This record gives sequence, structure tokens and C-alpha cells, in this order.
Amino acid sequence: MNKRQKIIKSGVEAADSLSLGISIVVAVLIGVGIGYLLKKYTGFGFLFWVGVFIGVAAAILNIYKAYKSQLKAYEEYKDDIRYKNPKFQDDDDE
Repeated sequence: MNKRQKIIKSGVEAADSLSLGISIVVAVLIGVGIGYLLKKYTGFGFLFWVGVFIGVAAAILNIYKAYKSQLKAYEEYKDDIRYKNPKFQDDDDE
């Protein structure tokens, strides 16, 4: 892998991490906006907090989806010999 490929790869990884942070903020802000509009048009103050809860729940869902995606990506390295620690080998290998 040459220097340019390493720079591009690190840029893509940084953008992926940044997109998770942005999606969390956007999810909460959309939830706050929905709550504000519900409160404004219906007059019920608790609907603002319902919107906030929806936004926070959406942010948690985004985090969970990113976690599952990373877990799936690391799953392919599970059986690679380069990443196995000899101390933790199964007894079946002997």
C-alpha cells in the first residue's frame, strides 16, 4: 500500500467516524424540532419531550447500527492467523 492509498484510507475512516457523530446530533435536533412543532400546534407541553425522546432513541439506534456494522467488518478477521494470540489457542488445535 503506497502513501497515497494510506492517506485516502485514513480519510475515509475519519469521515466514517465523523458521519456517526453528525448523525447523532442531527437525530436529536430533528427530534427536538418535531417536539417543538407538536407543542406549538397542539398546545401540549409534554409533546416536546416526546419529540426529544424520539430524537435520542433515533441517535441510540444509529449508534447500534454502526456497532453492528463494525462487528460484522471485524468478523472476517476472526479466523485470520495473523490476529490470533498463541496464548489463547483452543485446546482443539493441539
